Amino acid sequence: MKNFITRAVSGVIFVAIMVFGLAFNAMAMMFLFSIITGMTVWEYTGLVNERKGVSVNRFITTAAGVYLFLAVAGFCSGVTPPTVFIPYLLTIVYLFISELYLKQEDPINDWAYTMLSQMYIALPFATINMLAFKSSADDGTVYFDRILPLCIFVFLWLNDTGAYCFGSLFGKHRLFERVSPKKSWEGSIGGALVSLLAACAVAHFDSTLSFPQWLGFALVVVVFGTWGDLVESLLKRQLGIKDSGNILPGHGGMLDRFDSSLLAIPAVTVYLYTLTLA
Repeated sequence: MKNFITRAVSGVIFVAIMVFGLAFNAMAMMFLFSIITGMTVWEYTGLVNERKGVSVNRFITTAAGVYLFLAVAGFCSGVTPPTVFIPYLLTIVYLFISELYLKQEDPINDWAYTMLSQMYIALPFATINMLAFKSSADDGTVYFDRILPLCIFVFLWLNDTGAYCFGSLFGKHRLFERVSPKKSWEGSIGGALVSLLAACAVAHFDSTLSFPQWLGFALVVVVFGTWGDLVESLLKRQLGIKDSGNILPGHGGMLDRFDSSLLAIPAVTVYLYTLTLA
């Protein structure tokens, strides 16, 4: 019971912070996700540095991830020119060149784990800016759209809740037993149905997307969110850990909380940009 109360309280606080940061204004969203990006990259680099022969520069790698997020935010909001990415590119070049002088045991491993932090964590978080900032069709003015980023996380949370409930009640067939023994097909289907019903409700009140487009949006979130969860489970299995951290009482670390979104955010971005080109 004590563990349940801890999980419930920390979960409510977490959701409240996320909703406030995403729904309040652009500055709140950028501030929130720059912190999330930094904390997640920092957590990841600490985990991989415990592997034999791996030595990733935690400070510079984390700073690079946060800078990438802020650079994309500045560019998408129309505040900064494309040259804002030059310092980031120089940092990446430095992280490659520095291995020439550090004489580490396995430079290839260092490069691989360093670049994975940018591709797996920093870049997906940065792409949320491509959804949050839009240009007006009338005069080209950039404005902040909180609906799409917020709906990604709402659909993910509902999918997780539905999957847990349906999986507990009806789960018999394992979804991906080698990586995550507790997940079932019944739970995944139930979670998807809950998210699709939520998309129907959103489509009724919001005209940002058409009804079929909102259903496609939710489906992309569910499918790639589930894959994102499984990818992080595989990562933890390879690292030999149960949770990525303990920063969120009862819920694990940053990677545990945002694993689904790391694939869902870029997938939804591609989905929506494909719709605009169609």
